[in-house]
This record gives sequence, C-alpha cells and structure tokens, in this order.
Amino acid sequence: MKIAVIGTGNMGAGLARLLAATGYDLVIGHRDPATAASFAAELGKNIEAGGIAAAAKLADIIILALPYGAVAEALKEAGNLKGKVLVDISNPVTADLRGLVVGHSTSAAEEIQALAPGATVIKAFNTIFAQLLPLEARKGKTVQVFVAGDDEKAKGAVSRFVNAAGFEAVDAGPLSNARFIEPIGEMNIHFGFFLGKGPSVAPAWVQL
Repeated sequence: MKIAVIGTGNMGAGLARLLAATGYDLVIGHRDPATAASFAAELGKNIEAGGIAAAAKLADIIILALPYGAVAEALKEAGNLKGKVLVDISNPVTADLRGLVVGHSTSAAEEIQALAPGATVIKAFNTIFAQLLPLEARKGKTVQVFVAGDDEKAKGAVSRFVNAAGFEAVDAGPLSNARFIEPIGEMNIHFGFFLGKGPSVAPAWVQL
C-alpha cells in the first residue's frame, strides 16, 4: 500500500516524517514538483515525489494535508481519483482561527466527498497538532485519532496506519460524524492557542 501526502506544511511534513519512519511506502505531492522532490530527498532515497496529479496516481491512500480552502483546487489538479481513499485532516476554520466556516448540516469532509464522488473520504487527524506527530512528543502517552467514514474497509486501512504510527485509532462512525469531530478540532485550537494550553494538547474519549 502506497500513501501519498499532499502538502509539505507543518502537518504534511510531520505526517510524512512519521510514516517514513514507520516504514510505509510513501510519495510526496506538491503543486511544485521541485518542492516535493526536495522534501522527499530529506526523508530518504526511497521516497518518491511529484506534482499533485503524479503523486495521487501512484497512491492507494491520499492524505490531503492542506487547509480546507486549498482542497478543492488540489482535487481538480489531482485528476481522476476513482477508487482512491482520501484522508481529510482539515478543520474548516475562519481566518482568525476562532470559528468554523462549515458546520451543523455538513462538514469539510462531506464537502470534499461531494467534490470527489469516485473516491472514498475518511476523516482523521483533525484534532492533532503538528507538534504531537513525532513519536518522541507522545512518549508514554496514548493519543487518540478519531477516524470517521462510510466505507469500513477504507476506514480500517486508515486506522491501521494510525495505530502503526503510535496513535490509538478510535472508530468515530460514519463520515457525517465529521460534523461533530470538526468542532472538537476547533475546540482543541481554542485550548491550544487561546486558553493557554499550547499545541501539545489533544482530546480523548474516555471509557470508564
């Protein structure tokens, strides 16, 4: 199974480093192929790279490590995504990070699914700050990743690499539950940046 990470920002770079260290077959995608190639070279000689369309074509699972507002253009550039699994990690936040631009009756994940009807969208990682992606940042701690989607096989594949990366994958139900998971991500942003906790916090669902 090959995983593409589209985007080389804090989340994209962090996820790519984590997956590369875990031993996954990886390809880096970026609208600028040279940027993708440069970052892939940092990760190791066996890491492939290319433009968004090239990376998407090579991969079985595509992590959209992009701001929500940039996803639609990336999907257009990716081309045919039929049969691909798309992992949406975004929170559809306002410019000041204090609110959501999508919610209540839909979600970023559902809007992305509508833009890519031939693909299967899975929601994951939107409640995790980039600072918590390295294994050493989570040493001795169990950090949950909520995984939502309508296809059990795809959700299982994503959950397996979530667990392999040292997180605890939590089945969060159908993709429509992203309507609830994304506000949790926004609340985590408030804890991290506006309520003094810093970007080393993450929500957990505790079963007693």
